[in-house]
Amino acid sequence: MTRADNVAPSARPPGDPQGGRRALAVWGVGVAVYFVAVIFRTSLGVAGLDAADRFDVNASALSTFSILQLLVYAGMQIPVGLLVDRLGTKKVLGIGAVLFTVGQVGFALSPTYGMALASRALLGCGDAMTFISVLRLGSRWFPARRGPLVAQFAALAGMAGNLVSTLVLARLLHGIGWTAAFAGSALAGVVVLVLLVLFLKDHPEGHEPEPAPHQGAAYVRRQIAASWREPGTRLGMWVHFSTQFPGMVFLLLWGMPFLVEAQGLSRATAGELLTLVVLSNMVLGVVYGQVIARNHGARLPLVLITVGATALLWAAVLFHPAETAPMWLLVVLCTGLGACGPASMVGFDFSRPVNPPERQGTAAGITNMGGFTASITTLLAVGVLLDATGGDYAVAFSAVFVLQALGLVQILRLRGQAAHRERERLVAGRVESVHVPV
Repeated sequence: MTRADNVAPSARPPGDPQGGRRALAVWGVGVAVYFVAVIFRTSLGVAGLDAADRFDVNASALSTFSILQLLVYAGMQIPVGLLVDRLGTKKVLGIGAVLFTVGQVGFALSPTYGMALASRALLGCGDAMTFISVLRLGSRWFPARRGPLVAQFAALAGMAGNLVSTLVLARLLHGIGWTAAFAGSALAGVVVLVLLVLFLKDHPEGHEPEPAPHQGAAYVRRQIAASWREPGTRLGMWVHFSTQFPGMVFLLLWGMPFLVEAQGLSRATAGELLTLVVLSNMVLGVVYGQVIARNHGARLPLVLITVGATALLWAAVLFHPAETAPMWLLVVLCTGLGACGPASMVGFDFSRPVNPPERQGTAAGITNMGGFTASITTLLAVGVLLDATGGDYAVAFSAVFVLQALGLVQILRLRGQAAHRERERLVAGRVESVHVPV
């Protein structure tokens, strides 16, 4: 037990809740909403080849499903952050649950490619409202020192949702068919919406945020500008940009086609490797969260190691001298890709300390845009390059290296400014805490 844990409740700074069972229960409802959103988001990853047959589309058109979904998601991040800061978590999560459930039902029933695209866009809009809301919920219900671990556990729940889509939805899809599988999964959205309405609260008693008068466009501009001026926000965005997309692109769409068409594996074996990515992500999420919670200085080294290792593994697989890579190398690649999600969460640990509570949603939205912008770009690039080269996956997946290099340059450029600003904030916070009445 740390010294902070022994401090009496009355001695805690205002705005620092204690956590506990009530916090876990409320936060768990929010995490359940995010869990279902990820199931719906990643459902196309196990249905990519089926979708190509159902709608009779090529690689570029198939990638458009995920590109549009993520484009909506990324474009919604700052608006959602602003909404969370103004309306609170419960309202935003509720709207999101309605939208992603309707989108999943629409995707199940769509008879044409155009209608299916519209449904994925609606799903992406609802999905966009979940993660930032869950991060905000965690910051309201748990002490700040638990922030990194709480965020990693939220991401862990998302990976569990990915695991469900990989293991359960894939089997349903090939067992009961497209419409029944997707429409049946939408019932989970209805369940979490009911739980949210009945049990979720924005904040614990005594920790209500200061009421903010409506200030229109001026408020929006001020929130975005103030968040962007913080080097830590920009660093967090580029960390998220550089780390998340290799794993997301693999799981969301191109992993199954790559393993089946380029590596000659069966769908069952490819599905097992996708599951390995998810399981690795879940294990490493706990490890990364524990390491960073105990030593904030480990943040940047973990990020740089993850980016470097991911690049080396992709290079080893794509440019292997044999026609296909050996199974052991594919296993190592998929295990390494599991680090992408936990490393991307480190981005929030750079943006969170330098932004006050009233800007946390906006700052998280800016950070979260990074990885999804990189994922959109890579999804599009892979689809276009596959069509242009007649299915050369080595050329197509080389787009990964270009985006990683861009992100790495920005991380190295901003790291000094962000560290200086964070130290200033830390010193200012210690000075203020001296004057807190006990």
